[in-house]
Amino acid sequence: MNTMDSATGLDERAATTAHTTGLAHRNSSSHAIAGMAEANVLAPAQLERRRLIHRDESVRRQSDAFREVRTRLLGLADGQNFVALMVAVSPGSGSSFVARNLAAAFAFDETKTSLLIDCNLRYPGQHKALGVDPASGGLIDFLDAPDRGIEPMIYQTGVPRMRLIPTGKARENGAEYFSSAPMRTALDELRNRYPDRYIFLDGPAVEGSPDARILSDLADFVVVVAGYGRDTPKAISQATAGFDPGKLAGVVFNHAP
Repeated sequence: MNTMDSATGLDERAATTAHTTGLAHRNSSSHAIAGMAEANVLAPAQLERRRLIHRDESVRRQSDAFREVRTRLLGLADGQNFVALMVAVSPGSGSSFVARNLAAAFAFDETKTSLLIDCNLRYPGQHKALGVDPASGGLIDFLDAPDRGIEPMIYQTGVPRMRLIPTGKARENGAEYFSSAPMRTALDELRNRYPDRYIFLDGPAVEGSPDARILSDLADFVVVVAGYGRDTPKAISQATAGFDPGKLAGVVFNHAP
């Protein structure tokens, strides 16, 4: 398939540095998943146009690559759900592509759900990539008025068991939002409400933005996305050095923009 290239698995050496200290134990349940109806499930051809993996043979290589990343993260989490931050080394390295496909890979498992949150305030794009109309607003709208609740900002994606919270209002600087009490409280609530929900934060590139490191404080794991043939070993090393080694799950080398 010409429109979607594969991502490699997590780098072996980086993955071994992560641990799960501090994650609260949450027993798995399936009753919430059974009630997650999807109004318009996308067909494989529609998913490919949106550059999303699916179960058919036509994207087997790509799907297996994301399944491998999923398996490694689940191994690090030791049976607990988590919040994972996806950040690119530099703009254009494809972390948004990786984030939404990793969320889709988790949703493949009928015992799990995934929630993708677009935290790239300067260049939001997940709602467009997934064909979602954020008519009820998004993350920033909620953080501006937490009394509204977060539920209206959670949208179906056409992928069963996968949901999206778009950015909402355009903002240049996310520091005041991402470090706020409502942001932390919302993430805790979203994760703890459903113990089989896995949350993926699509953050901005490390290069040129402090938001990625601010968001890492909210995550259990950080996955750094490097553009294959684009980001140098030095740039990758500098990008990973800024994160807590205990949270750094590894590096994904991505072929897609």
